[in-house]
Amino acid sequence: MEAVVHTRPIRLGLTGGIGSGKSTVGNMLAAMGAVLIDADQISKQTTGPHGAAMDTIRAQFGDAYVDASGALDRSRMRELVFSEPRARARLEAIIHPLVTLQTRLRTEEAVQAGARMIVHDIPLLAESGRWTRQLDAVLVVDCSTDTQLDRVVRRSGLAPALVHGIIASQATRQARRSIADVVITNDADCTLEALQGQVGQLARLFGL
Repeated sequence: MEAVVHTRPIRLGLTGGIGSGKSTVGNMLAAMGAVLIDADQISKQTTGPHGAAMDTIRAQFGDAYVDASGALDRSRMRELVFSEPRARARLEAIIHPLVTLQTRLRTEEAVQAGARMIVHDIPLLAESGRWTRQLDAVLVVDCSTDTQLDRVVRRSGLAPALVHGIIASQATRQARRSIADVVITNDADCTLEALQGQVGQLARLFGL
Protein backbone atom coordinates (compact mmCIF):
# COMPACT_ATOMS: atom_id res chain seq x y z
CA MET A 1 0.00 0.00 0.00
CA GLU A 2 1.38 3.41 -1.00
CA ALA A 3 1.78 6.28 1.43
CA VAL A 4 -1.10 8.73 1.60
CA VAL A 5 -0.55 12.12 -0.07
CA HIS A 6 -2.74 14.81 1.46
CA THR A 7 -3.36 18.57 1.40
CA ARG A 8 -5.46 18.64 4.58
CA PRO A 9 -4.83 16.95 7.90
CA ILE A 10 -5.40 13.22 8.04
CA ARG A 11 -7.88 12.59 10.85
CA LEU A 12 -7.00 9.30 12.47
CA GLY A 13 -9.20 7.71 15.11
CA LEU A 14 -7.20 5.85 17.75
CA THR A 15 -8.82 3.34 20.08
CA GLY A 16 -8.15 0.23 22.12
CA GLY A 17 -9.29 -1.44 25.30
CA ILE A 18 -8.02 -0.49 28.73
CA GLY A 19 -4.42 -1.63 29.14
CA SER A 20 -3.86 -2.03 25.40
CA GLY A 21 -1.18 0.66 25.18
CA LYS A 22 -3.35 3.05 23.21
CA SER A 23 -2.06 6.12 25.03
CA THR A 24 1.54 5.06 24.43
CA VAL A 25 0.85 4.79 20.70
CA GLY A 26 -0.84 8.20 20.72
CA ASN A 27 2.17 9.77 22.42
CA MET A 28 4.50 8.15 19.89
CA LEU A 29 2.51 9.64 17.02
CA ALA A 30 2.56 13.03 18.73
CA ALA A 31 6.35 12.80 19.03
CA MET A 32 6.46 12.20 15.27
CA GLY A 33 4.55 15.40 14.58
CA ALA A 34 0.85 14.52 14.86
CA VAL A 35 -1.54 16.66 16.89
CA LEU A 36 -3.02 14.43 19.60
CA ILE A 37 -6.51 15.21 20.86
CA ASP A 38 -7.21 12.93 23.81
CA ALA A 39 -10.92 12.62 24.58
CA ASP A 40 -10.23 10.95 27.92
CA GLN A 41 -7.88 13.74 28.97
CA ILE A 42 -10.48 16.35 28.01
CA SER A 43 -13.10 14.40 29.97
CA LYS A 44 -10.84 14.36 33.04
CA GLN A 45 -10.36 18.12 32.74
CA THR A 46 -14.12 18.68 32.75
CA THR A 47 -14.41 16.60 35.93
CA GLY A 48 -11.29 17.98 37.60
CA PRO A 49 -11.37 20.56 40.41
CA HIS A 50 -14.18 22.98 39.53
CA GLY A 51 -14.24 21.63 35.96
CA ALA A 52 -17.00 22.52 33.52
CA ALA A 53 -19.04 19.41 34.36
CA MET A 54 -18.84 19.63 38.12
CA ASP A 55 -21.76 21.93 38.94
CA THR A 56 -24.13 19.68 36.98
CA ILE A 57 -22.64 16.51 38.47
CA ARG A 58 -23.08 17.90 41.97
CA ALA A 59 -26.68 18.88 41.19
CA GLN A 60 -27.60 15.49 39.72
CA PHE A 61 -25.59 13.09 41.89
CA GLY A 62 -25.08 15.01 45.13
CA ASP A 63 -22.13 16.21 47.19
CA ALA A 64 -21.07 12.66 47.95
CA TYR A 65 -19.64 12.34 44.43
CA VAL A 66 -17.51 15.48 44.67
CA ASP A 67 -14.22 15.33 46.57
CA ALA A 68 -12.65 17.99 48.79
CA SER A 69 -10.85 19.61 45.83
CA GLY A 70 -14.07 20.12 43.89
CA ALA A 71 -13.33 17.26 41.49
CA LEU A 72 -15.29 14.12 40.70
CA ASP A 73 -14.79 11.38 43.29
CA ARG A 74 -13.78 8.82 40.67
CA SER A 75 -13.69 5.72 42.85
CA ARG A 76 -17.17 6.37 44.25
CA MET A 77 -18.58 7.20 40.82
CA ARG A 78 -16.94 4.10 39.34
CA GLU A 79 -18.76 1.93 41.86
CA LEU A 80 -22.06 3.64 41.06
CA VAL A 81 -21.90 3.40 37.27
CA PHE A 82 -20.93 -0.27 37.33
CA SER A 83 -23.85 -1.11 39.60
CA GLU A 84 -26.39 1.20 37.94
CA PRO A 85 -26.26 1.47 34.12
CA ARG A 86 -28.66 4.42 34.18
CA ALA A 87 -26.20 6.37 36.29
CA ARG A 88 -23.55 5.82 33.64
CA ALA A 89 -25.89 7.18 30.97
CA ARG A 90 -26.66 10.24 33.10
CA LEU A 91 -22.96 10.92 33.67
CA GLU A 92 -22.15 10.54 29.97
CA ALA A 93 -24.99 12.90 29.05
CA ILE A 94 -23.27 15.57 31.16
CA ILE A 95 -19.69 15.01 30.03
CA HIS A 96 -19.95 14.06 26.36
CA PRO A 97 -21.29 17.39 25.02
CA LEU A 98 -18.47 19.22 26.79
CA VAL A 99 -15.88 16.83 25.36
CA THR A 100 -17.40 17.20 21.88
CA LEU A 101 -17.17 21.00 22.08
CA GLN A 102 -13.55 21.00 23.21
CA THR A 103 -12.64 18.41 20.59
CA ARG A 104 -14.12 20.56 17.84
CA LEU A 105 -12.28 23.66 19.06
CA ARG A 106 -8.94 21.85 19.28
CA THR A 107 -9.44 20.31 15.84
CA GLU A 108 -10.10 23.73 14.31
CA GLU A 109 -6.93 25.06 15.97
CA ALA A 110 -4.89 22.16 14.58
CA VAL A 111 -6.23 22.70 11.07
CA GLN A 112 -5.45 26.42 11.23
CA ALA A 113 -1.94 25.62 12.44
CA GLY A 114 -1.33 23.40 9.40
CA ALA A 115 -1.23 20.02 11.14
CA ARG A 116 -0.46 17.09 8.85
CA MET A 117 -2.22 14.54 11.05
CA ILE A 118 -4.75 14.88 13.84
CA VAL A 119 -5.02 11.82 16.08
CA HIS A 120 -8.28 11.53 17.97
CA ASP A 121 -7.68 9.26 20.96
CA ILE A 122 -11.19 7.96 21.64
CA PRO A 123 -11.55 5.12 24.17
CA LEU A 124 -15.19 4.44 23.21
CA LEU A 125 -14.80 4.81 19.45
CA ALA A 126 -16.22 1.36 18.72
CA GLU A 127 -19.24 2.09 20.93
CA SER A 128 -19.98 5.43 19.25
CA GLY A 129 -21.57 5.63 15.82
CA ARG A 130 -21.05 9.34 15.36
CA TRP A 131 -17.31 9.36 14.67
CA THR A 132 -17.21 7.35 11.44
CA ARG A 133 -18.03 10.26 9.14
CA GLN A 134 -15.42 12.51 10.79
CA LEU A 135 -12.40 10.24 10.41
CA ASP A 136 -10.22 9.23 7.49
CA ALA A 137 -9.09 6.00 9.13
CA VAL A 138 -9.31 4.07 12.40
CA LEU A 139 -6.30 2.63 14.22
CA VAL A 140 -6.95 -0.05 16.84
CA VAL A 141 -4.31 -1.05 19.38
CA ASP A 142 -5.04 -4.65 20.24
CA CYS A 143 -3.92 -7.15 22.85
CA SER A 144 -5.32 -10.17 24.67
CA THR A 145 -7.70 -9.83 27.60
CA ASP A 146 -5.12 -11.53 29.85
CA THR A 147 -2.58 -8.88 28.91
CA GLN A 148 -5.08 -6.10 29.59
CA LEU A 149 -5.88 -7.56 33.02
CA ASP A 150 -2.24 -7.98 33.99
CA ARG A 151 -1.21 -4.47 32.91
CA VAL A 152 -4.11 -2.69 34.57
CA VAL A 153 -3.83 -4.57 37.87
CA ARG A 154 -0.08 -3.89 38.03
CA ARG A 155 -0.30 -0.18 37.21
CA SER A 156 -3.45 0.74 39.13
CA GLY A 157 -3.64 -1.70 42.01
CA LEU A 158 -7.34 -2.29 41.28
CA ALA A 159 -8.81 -5.67 42.18
CA PRO A 160 -8.85 -8.14 39.26
CA ALA A 161 -12.63 -8.51 39.55
CA LEU A 162 -13.09 -4.77 39.09
CA VAL A 163 -10.74 -4.72 36.10
CA HIS A 164 -12.68 -7.63 34.58
CA GLY A 165 -15.81 -5.51 34.99
CA ILE A 166 -14.22 -2.55 33.24
CA ILE A 167 -13.08 -4.75 30.35
CA ALA A 168 -16.55 -6.32 30.08
CA SER A 169 -18.15 -2.86 29.94
CA GLN A 170 -16.10 -1.91 26.88
CA ALA A 171 -16.51 -3.08 23.30
CA THR A 172 -15.16 -6.55 22.60
CA ARG A 173 -11.87 -7.07 20.79
CA GLN A 174 -13.82 -8.34 17.81
CA ALA A 175 -16.00 -5.21 17.73
CA ARG A 176 -12.97 -2.92 17.81
CA ARG A 177 -11.11 -4.88 15.15
CA SER A 178 -14.19 -4.85 12.93
CA ILE A 179 -14.00 -1.04 12.60
CA ALA A 180 -10.21 -0.92 12.16
CA ASP A 181 -8.42 0.19 9.03
CA VAL A 182 -5.10 -0.57 10.73
CA VAL A 183 -4.39 -2.81 13.75
CA ILE A 184 -1.28 -2.50 15.89
CA THR A 185 -0.65 -5.57 18.04
CA ASN A 186 0.76 -4.80 21.48
CA ASP A 187 0.57 -8.04 23.39
CA ALA A 188 2.70 -9.01 26.38
CA ASP A 189 5.59 -10.13 24.13
CA CYS A 190 5.72 -6.82 22.22
CA THR A 191 8.71 -4.74 23.30
CA LEU A 192 8.62 -0.95 23.33
CA GLU A 193 11.07 -0.97 20.42
CA ALA A 194 8.82 -3.28 18.40
CA LEU A 195 5.81 -1.10 19.17
CA GLN A 196 7.76 1.97 18.06
CA GLY A 197 8.53 0.18 14.81
CA GLN A 198 4.87 -0.52 14.13
CA VAL A 199 3.94 3.09 14.87
CA GLY A 200 6.72 4.39 12.62
CA GLN A 201 5.49 2.23 9.76
CA LEU A 202 1.98 3.59 10.26
CA ALA A 203 3.27 7.19 10.32
CA ARG A 204 5.10 6.67 7.02
CA LEU A 205 2.01 5.10 5.49
CA PHE A 206 -0.03 8.20 6.24
CA GLY A 207 2.69 10.64 5.19
CA LEU A 208 3.55 11.92 8.64
